[in-house]
Amino acid sequence: MAQRQGLAVYGGGKMGEALLAGLVKRQGPDGVVVCERHPERGRELATRYGIDVVGIEEAAARARVLLLAVKPQDLPALLERLAPSVDPGHLVVSIAAGIATATIEAALPAGVPVVRVMPNTPALVDEGMSVLSAGASAGEAELDEAEALLSTVGRVARVPEYQQDAVTALSGSGPAYFFYLVEAMVDAGVLLGLPRALTTELVVQTALGSAVMLRESGEHPAQLRDAVSSPGGTTIAGIRELERHSVRSALIAAIEAAARRSVELGRTDGSR
Repeated sequence: MAQRQGLAVYGGGKMGEALLAGLVKRQGPDGVVVCERHPERGRELATRYGIDVVGIEEAAARARVLLLAVKPQDLPALLERLAPSVDPGHLVVSIAAGIATATIEAALPAGVPVVRVMPNTPALVDEGMSVLSAGASAGEAELDEAEALLSTVGRVARVPEYQQDAVTALSGSGPAYFFYLVEAMVDAGVLLGLPRALTTELVVQTALGSAVMLRESGEHPAQLRDAVSSPGGTTIAGIRELERHSVRSALIAAIEAAARRSVELGRTDGSR
């Protein structure tokens, strides 16, 4: 079995680049290569990070950790081309939503360790939340190695793989729900007569401060909300409207729908 070092990133999209950028920033570009099917994008990444852009087979020959950062529907074709170049000396890390480790393992030679990861887009600003699960041939050492990679762009947690669809719906899709709420709050500020730039600053800083407060206080969200909601005041009037319009129920339903879609992606190879 060949002894390899370094990382190969298959797919130079936003998440692939976020992980690439985090690793290069922490450890430098040595040993990092990228596979990108769009030549112009590949040249852009090479220039920006000082890394080599190579073919699928060469990347597997040069790197130990193979990060699969392509869309779920593109994963089967990539695995078909990659399989002849992979052996149990590699570590395959997949961030393809909904695709189980068993599906990836079935397309690769026996004994190749696979770790499934669900990151999220705040990894682009080093504040990501990544959740990983081990496949049949991946042990603690492989999980530690994958965690070291993902920790370059934020926090990392480990879960049994059966929980990954829920993780995908909650933290993988979660930033979109927050952006949706922020967009609505900004529109409300503009409706009330505030300039859009000021409204955006108010809402974004409020969201950031609230998140830090929630993380550092250790208190339940309901306790923090109650601390803002004075009896007969403005906040409780607003909360009453949110409850009247079933915003809580709508958010729960949205996350359930996203989890169902993650299950569907796994059952249909991501093609639906």
